[in-house]
Amino acid sequence: MKHLAIHLKLLGMAAFWGASWPMGRMLGQALPPLTGGMLRFLTAAILLLGWLFARYRLRTLAVLSRKQWLGLALAAAFGVFGFTVLSMLGLQRIPASRATVLVTFNPVLTMFFAALLFGEKLNGKIVSGMLLAVAGSIWAVTHGEIAAFLSGGGVGWGEVLVFFSLCCLVTYTMIGRAVLQGIDALTVTVATAWLGAMMLLPPALISDGLPFGMLAEMDGRGWFALIGLSVGATVLSYAWYFEGVKTLGAGSAAAYITLVPVFGILCSAWFLGEALHVSLVAGCLAAVGGLALMQYGRRAV
Repeated sequence: MKHLAIHLKLLGMAAFWGASWPMGRMLGQALPPLTGGMLRFLTAAILLLGWLFARYRLRTLAVLSRKQWLGLALAAAFGVFGFTVLSMLGLQRIPASRATVLVTFNPVLTMFFAALLFGEKLNGKIVSGMLLAVAGSIWAVTHGEIAAFLSGGGVGWGEVLVFFSLCCLVTYTMIGRAVLQGIDALTVTVATAWLGAMMLLPPALISDGLPFGMLAEMDGRGWFALIGLSVGATVLSYAWYFEGVKTLGAGSAAAYITLVPVFGILCSAWFLGEALHVSLVAGCLAAVGGLALMQYGRRAV
């Protein structure tokens, strides 16, 4: 098979991004949310900076304008700070498998607002996929009790927090479309990781103090989660994704993102022993089918 190594790396990317939700829950059990999120992005930022130095000698950071730095700071405020705080708080309240299924709202909302704000074209397949993905997510999160959801029940603060964390990611993407044009993806990732980590640092220190004592007492599961989130779900995944985009094109690489909820549910069961309810699996499959239909529809636009 041509480009087998690239396809395997993209599969690994989807696995890491799916596993990031149960690992986030594990890290939240080992460290306070602000400290855990800060350490994740600070570790990733250091590694990413080394990658950027090896590739560009940091020249791409030096030429950024004041407007671009402002856009990067705004993107970091939503995509790193807002997402981290809300998702970590949400994962303290709901199983990681349910949070993973909610991730399917991310591409749906991104597509909707891209059409609304930037005039991206939609077609019947894309709209049908969006509706199927949303319906599958709601079915999974409510355990099939759609009527309870429509009447205002079946959803708690955990789901609300995770949903708004995903809204932060959508805002991050929209900011990127609006003000970060002309900056390569690696530079954006490095800058937002550093800026986001610096935004998380003061409230983490004020709330939790220096993390050295907590790190010394952290068990193997906590270290596994921290390293997995920093190295696997951030550095390696972005490297593999960029390589996939370069070799196969953005559309083919992005298609693997539809597998993220599947890996998320499987890893939640493996790492945390979470039950695989029929409604959860059925809703996840419907949501993944919706994402696949959206991806297919995008090729026809």
